[in-house]
Amino acid sequence: MICIKKVITATGIFILLFSNGNVSASPDRLSGSYPDMKGLKTVQTQTKSAQKGAKSVQTKTKSAKTGSKTTPVKTKSVQKSPKPETVNKIKDPGTVTIGTQKWAVANLNVSTFRNGDTIPEARTNKEWVAAGDAGKPAWCYYNNEPAKGQKYGKLYNWYAVNDPRGLAPEGWTVASDADWSQLAYFLRGQVGPGFKLKSISGWADGSNGSDEIGFAGLAGGYRIENGSFLNMGGIGTWWSSTESKNLEAYDHFLSLSNSLGSSSTPKQRGESVRCIRK
Repeated sequence: MICIKKVITATGIFILLFSNGNVSASPDRLSGSYPDMKGLKTVQTQTKSAQKGAKSVQTKTKSAKTGSKTTPVKTKSVQKSPKPETVNKIKDPGTVTIGTQKWAVANLNVSTFRNGDTIPEARTNKEWVAAGDAGKPAWCYYNNEPAKGQKYGKLYNWYAVNDPRGLAPEGWTVASDADWSQLAYFLRGQVGPGFKLKSISGWADGSNGSDEIGFAGLAGGYRIENGSFLNMGGIGTWWSSTESKNLEAYDHFLSLSNSLGSSSTPKQRGESVRCIRK
């Protein structure tokens, strides 16, 4: 009986150890040598603390990333800031094909040369005369009224037309005397060729055209050498890029008579400009 009691006691102890979850298959446990559980808990606590510290580092790293994230936003804002206006980048006025030529359907209305340099505006008569006398480029609106420019474009002296920096925008050229002659040749034999070139409104004395070929020739008038404005509604004049004499160049005009004419005109005069695709 004594032996049986010892066996039962030993078995009870063994079961108690399993029920407390303290039995492991590690070599220490199997050999009967057990690590200090209090020390193990301390290690686990330190490990957890270290993990918490790592989490804190990650949080700081994330915060740092969040901070760096604001930099592209600021850069994006800078990129969206207004840029300087692109030089001589105008809205394409559109073209009309007449024979083999492609003409612009509106008068030129730029205030910079092709390279971006500004063309001086001459508002007063004194400014206009001074530019002409010096052989320098200048432009103006008829009667110095910007609202007229939306319909009729600008008036330029010939020094602006002939400036080496280029008056016509990229892809265009100011029509030469030969270009105008080719246009007239295309209309040869037709009664009142100017009638087909003139716009259907804006001409005085009921002399509007049919504009059946789409040129939309407007009666924009002109500015003479002393700075006075003349004949809006009665005539439309356009410079060619061709010089005729030392102080003159060829221009072409539509008038109340429904003809398409040409003349040699002082370079100081202010006239419309029509471009052609080349």
